[in-house]
Amino acid sequence: MPKSLILAIIGCLVGGGLAAVQAPTNALLARPLNSPVNAAFMSFAGGTLVLLIAVLALRVRPDYQATLAAPWYAWMGGLYGAVFVVAAAYAIPRIGVASAMTLFVAGQLLLSVCIDHFGGFGVEARPVNLTRLAGLALVLGGVVLVRR
Repeated sequence: MPKSLILAIIGCLVGGGLAAVQAPTNALLARPLNSPVNAAFMSFAGGTLVLLIAVLALRVRPDYQATLAAPWYAWMGGLYGAVFVVAAAYAIPRIGVASAMTLFVAGQLLLSVCIDHFGGFGVEARPVNLTRLAGLALVLGGVVLVRR
């Protein structure tokens, strides 16, 4: 297995695990801040600071010409992240971490299969097939079981 593939898999597992930790910590922060939106703001402020330090340390410079040529929706990642963090901070105290995270995973998979199928956002098209549909059904079944 190529090293880049191994690193991608490890990165996804670590990122997914940290998303599971991020959700309840943001929910915990929402209490004293009186709002899941305030908690999301503080979460993003902390993340922005960490990323600024990383950019400065790594001396990463953007290609400004390519930046100007990017489609408008390429700039929407922060919005999606904000919705995730606010939704998690709101949902966790009400339905629990496992239920919230399985619902997030279900939503991610449903939209991911659609994006793959149509080759959206510049990714290579990977058509829906019975195996993928069976996987989705199993995940959705898992959501129902975790909720019970």
